Amino acid sequence: MSNSPVVLADLTARGLMAQCTDEAALAAHLAKGPATYYCGFDPTAPSLHIGNLVQILTLRRLQQAGHKPLGLVGGATGLIGDPKLTGERVMNAPDVVAGWVDRIRVQIEPLLDFEGPFAARMVNNLDWTSGLGAIDLLREVGKHFRLSNMLAKQTVARRLESDQGLSYTEFSYQVLQGMDFMELYKRYDCTLQTGGNDQWGNLVAGVELIRKALGAEAHAFTTPLVTKADGTKFGKTESGTIWLDAAMTTPYAFHQFWLNADDRDVDNYLRVFSFRSMEELAQLAQATQERAHERAAQRALADDVTCLVHGPAATKQVTQAAAALFGGGDLRALDLPTLQAAVAELPRATTSEPAPLVSDLLATSGIEASKGAARRTIRSGGAYLNNAKVQSEDQPLEPDDWLHGRFALVRRGRKTLGVAELLS
Repeated sequence: MSNSPVVLADLTARGLMAQCTDEAALAAHLAKGPATYYCGFDPTAPSLHIGNLVQILTLRRLQQAGHKPLGLVGGATGLIGDPKLTGERVMNAPDVVAGWVDRIRVQIEPLLDFEGPFAARMVNNLDWTSGLGAIDLLREVGKHFRLSNMLAKQTVARRLESDQGLSYTEFSYQVLQGMDFMELYKRYDCTLQTGGNDQWGNLVAGVELIRKALGAEAHAFTTPLVTKADGTKFGKTESGTIWLDAAMTTPYAFHQFWLNADDRDVDNYLRVFSFRSMEELAQLAQATQERAHERAAQRALADDVTCLVHGPAATKQVTQAAAALFGGGDLRALDLPTLQAAVAELPRATTSEPAPLVSDLLATSGIEASKGAARRTIRSGGAYLNNAKVQSEDQPLEPDDWLHGRFALVRRGRKTLGVAELLS
């Protein structure tokens, strides 16, 4: 017997249950034994982002409770795209979408278990749509959809009222997603779909299609969309979206995003993105209230999520890099990609002179107002080069001071950092 009462209670306690077709019926269904469930991810970009991570981790939580996940990457629906509130999506070329399918599958797979009695399976909806004719789609699927319900969807209604309008292509997306659920029901006895709260209409459409076309019962629930207390969009920074792909958002930048979480947000983020027990989360919440300056919750969050997405080795490397920037580790031990990521957003001085004065770099990087101020800081013992105290106002950089032959870290006091880059 599965652990469904516990997992549903845990999801509720973590704030991960927004809407459900019938929670009591779902609990009874899951309690009967291993259920197969799915969540879909459309390849509309080369990588998933941390908003998608909510759904992947929900799949993981249900699997750990004794159920069988299907991770669907939409090679077909990704060619169309779910309607956005802001306007028509750009249609990407089929070969581009196919490449993104492979990249996204690789991001999802490490977070699920593909062995044992509750083994996960990856599926692609292009497998059952590529050979489907328009007449078959209209006769076998389209006849079960009512226009009144389709038009009532919030995104559809708002787009129809906008200047951009809504194409028939995007309008038909909900038919394809509903068909996915029915196809997975027929192929794998899949009886549950999960998704973000903005997908509620699509999820219900699939449940209704299974009921009408097959006379069978299916279930769906959504998770709330993650928000930030300050009103800014979750998963966005000044430098852009936080992606799961290490080439698009470095592990260092990924870790820093979570480490910089607002005290008002960190408890919620831990409930959603961490697998720590509710007791541990309560202790971290108390630590935030009593000793916020220690940022214990933020450090736990950053380490947990980075370890999940990028692995323990990368997590250790980025935590060492963060410590090294402020004198708590060896800067020379950092590999070039990690060092580049660590200094990417620091105030920067560029030079083609291989032996500039440290005082000049303090000023041109912007961490001192002038060369005179930089010299005064050096005289007072408050200037550092690669975490070593600068001894002289006229101290130049030596060849060995350039880390990887390219970067040097300059610092004023304990926390004001800048970087010098040697141009080739």
